[in-house]
Amino acid sequence: MISNGDLVTRKSYQHDVIFRVKEKSSSVVQLMGEHIRLEADAPLDDVEEVTGAEYHRRKSRVEEQEAFSYRLFRQDYRLLREQREADAGSGYGTDEETSYFQIPPRILHIDGDPLFLKKCIALYEQLGLQVHGQYLHEKEMPHQVLPLIEKVHPEIVVLTGHDSYSKAKGPVRELESYRHSKYFVEAVRNIRRSYPNFDQLVVFAGACQSHFESIIRAGANFASSPSRVNIHAIDPVYVAARVAYTSFKDHINIWEVIRNTISGQDGLGGIETKGLLRIGIPYTKNQEEL
Repeated sequence: MISNGDLVTRKSYQHDVIFRVKEKSSSVVQLMGEHIRLEADAPLDDVEEVTGAEYHRRKSRVEEQEAFSYRLFRQDYRLLREQREADAGSGYGTDEETSYFQIPPRILHIDGDPLFLKKCIALYEQLGLQVHGQYLHEKEMPHQVLPLIEKVHPEIVVLTGHDSYSKAKGPVRELESYRHSKYFVEAVRNIRRSYPNFDQLVVFAGACQSHFESIIRAGANFASSPSRVNIHAIDPVYVAARVAYTSFKDHINIWEVIRNTISGQDGLGGIETKGLLRIGIPYTKNQEEL
């Protein structure tokens, strides 16, 4: 017997994705991706419970992907840090003994999945970034995003959660064929009415299979999903982190952003954007008390 909270796969999709059962009716179950940002419905007789051994095998594979992405980001971070140290030294005419401090941007991460939000917050903290996390259902994002921005005053906004494309609803180009893309589009459009400068407030929006083109046209700097593929739960974090640790003097190489993600260029894309990190000198012990 399948119950709410059970881990399952879909027979009709060759058991490709592990889902958690969100709601169950007499004949249909509502599913949420366990490791990817995909939401789907399935007939009850199409789902099969996942064994413990199979779950741990797939979980180990996902953890390996996450670790690889983290190593890639740390490599890029070291290169960016070396460049900052050069700027703080010879670039600013200071001696080798002078230390610099850095002021990364504030991040507002709004997520339609509380479990994924918790995982993302942990990764932001691991990367040394200041973040305010907020759980909101995707339908609420267009109405709640501006009050949250006014409260938090972020320089980066991440809008993500769950999404999916349904062939039964219409062609790929139609926004109404997607579960939640229209809410991401509306939320981004509302942001840009008040914050039109793409380099003052950087926006990432979208989830699995989202209508990439519409989200970008609405005003997002980065979005998913160009090839309508599934994106991993933590991919939006790496996009935000790359922007956060790139100097405001530099333009971001879009490929360098998405190469650290698990989904890659099929799942994520964007437009030319400046970094948001600022450095200062000198660093003093008193700053540790601030």
